[in-house]
Amino acid sequence: MKTSLLVACAALALAAPAAAQPSPGPQPAPMPPPIEAPRDIAYPGMLHVEVDATDLDRRIFTVHETIPVTASGPMTLLYPEWVPGGHTPRNPLYGVAGLVIHAKGQVVPWTRDPVEVFAFHVTPPPGATSLDVDFQFLTPTAMDQGRVLITPEMLSAEWIDLALYPAGYFMRRIPVAASIRLPDGWGYGTALEPASTGAGGVHFKPAPFDVLMDSPLLAGRYFKSFDLDTSGKSPVRLDVAADRPELLAATPEEIEKHRELVRQADRLYGARHYNHYDFLFSLSDRLGSIGLEHHRSSEDGTRPDYFTDWAKNAPARNLLPHEYSHSWDGKFRRPADLWTPNLNVPMRDSLLWVYEGQDQYWGFVLGARSGLVTRQQTLDALAMTAATYSTGRPGRAWRSVEDTTNDPIIANRRAQAWTSWQRSEDYYSEGQLVWLDADTLIRERTNGAKSLDDFARGFFGIEDGNYSEVTYSFDDIVAGLNAVMPYDWAKFLGERINEVAPRYPLDGLARGGYRLVYTETPSDYWKQNETNRKSVDLTYSLGLTLNREATVTGVLWDSPAFKAGLTVGGKIIAVNGIAYDMDLLKEAITNAKSGPPVTLIVKDGDHFRVVALDYRGGLKYPHLERLEGKPDLLSAIYAPR
Repeated sequence: MKTSLLVACAALALAAPAAAQPSPGPQPAPMPPPIEAPRDIAYPGMLHVEVDATDLDRRIFTVHETIPVTASGPMTLLYPEWVPGGHTPRNPLYGVAGLVIHAKGQVVPWTRDPVEVFAFHVTPPPGATSLDVDFQFLTPTAMDQGRVLITPEMLSAEWIDLALYPAGYFMRRIPVAASIRLPDGWGYGTALEPASTGAGGVHFKPAPFDVLMDSPLLAGRYFKSFDLDTSGKSPVRLDVAADRPELLAATPEEIEKHRELVRQADRLYGARHYNHYDFLFSLSDRLGSIGLEHHRSSEDGTRPDYFTDWAKNAPARNLLPHEYSHSWDGKFRRPADLWTPNLNVPMRDSLLWVYEGQDQYWGFVLGARSGLVTRQQTLDALAMTAATYSTGRPGRAWRSVEDTTNDPIIANRRAQAWTSWQRSEDYYSEGQLVWLDADTLIRERTNGAKSLDDFARGFFGIEDGNYSEVTYSFDDIVAGLNAVMPYDWAKFLGERINEVAPRYPLDGLARGGYRLVYTETPSDYWKQNETNRKSVDLTYSLGLTLNREATVTGVLWDSPAFKAGLTVGGKIIAVNGIAYDMDLLKEAITNAKSGPPVTLIVKDGDHFRVVALDYRGGLKYPHLERLEGKPDLLSAIYAPR
């Protein structure tokens, strides 16, 4: 009986189904083959790019491109992804529509790469010698869609938007012939050299593909070009397109200041790395504003009344010096990890505190030396920068300047809720203060015999007439500074750029003979800046900025406004029980020094609330004040050469 029971149990065990094994879980799908890497070999053929830019009503560029087929089998075409000067993969691929490819009279199907979505795979039919590529580039028809590129009065044709190119080659080894058809009677400016002009449009001389990508075109119904070069060395032109013809009315004195900018840059750098240069200058509140550097040109878009209301537009006059200086700092000499063989290889931005930060420094210096802005206006602008990177950037407590060089990729210049804490592209203006620190240190320790000017000439001014690029590393920067004045520059820059929460970057001010102070009266430059930006800036009192509609556009972290719960997007309805008015708010801030606190009614979405701000310090605006007994090095820096 016992034996029989054991046998029965064993039989049941054998008959029971095996326990289910757990699933191993998902596994990654195989990746597609990588895109062919660029090689430094000549492309055996020439691309042809034809653009029709006459559809002003619908704001559409129509593109026809011919791309030689150089071998049998599949090939990959790339649409540029990374934007030089933007430092980010932001090129508007979404604007490409209607893409059709033909060869030997038949449609050639294309397939987008599932990983590298800026790449298109095609297999030309046997015997095909070229591909005919057609597409439209649909530009924004409203400002909330992106930068407006076409208006009834002007257009900005950026070739980086308007061409595909074959994978597998350095861009500089791909020749291309480009042409564009413009509206009848329009003038244009570009760094490209024209070969012919006729009813079919403007045909340009063949150029390497990287030069085409770096040579946008500005055209306009109301257009005027001013010659700025007085040396005879190479042409420099100010190509101006405006919304209305009267906006082109620059005075001789105003144009002379722009000529002086060119002369002062020559004296600073001592070399030119272009055979001609064009400022592509749009004066418009319809075309999207821009400041984007190129090697032989720059895209510069600002207020329509730049010339006609000259006295009120000092803040707008930093744009041209900044972008022009980039021809040396950023385009000719370029960080090694930022240079790439084509525009689909990722860029790395670690040295933007030189590329943009030192350029920001030279932009303000050249603006002052040329007379585009006065010495006092330059000092007032510097006071604003110094205030930002002391009181106005508490985010310095957790994030270094060096880390902000990643911000173009991280944020792509999107609006942020808490810029003062998150930080943004602070390598620009905090970088400017670091280079002021370096300049004044060199001047002080050499008793004025040397300065950062010597670094600019020795580092950016090499190889006069070289129109290519020369790259550099951090060690090259240190070596260049040591060539001017031996010092522990690696430690100097490391402390200011790489460390978190260093002391306020104001040593250059003190060494230059000034200190940052606050008064209840804004400078004229501050007031012009508010007017140009259509803002009310109370950062250093309540800790907020507003637009002209009383909507909050910025709140300083840990400020009275922050502690009261105000956020970007809220709207101030009333001040101390009375309907909002800018002057009323400023008066309430002043009265709160000895009276009742400022009380606001704020609309936040569908909610209303009453907010009392615990602040008794009055209005505060930054200024620079001379330090007695210290040499005025800032005036020496800003003096014309």
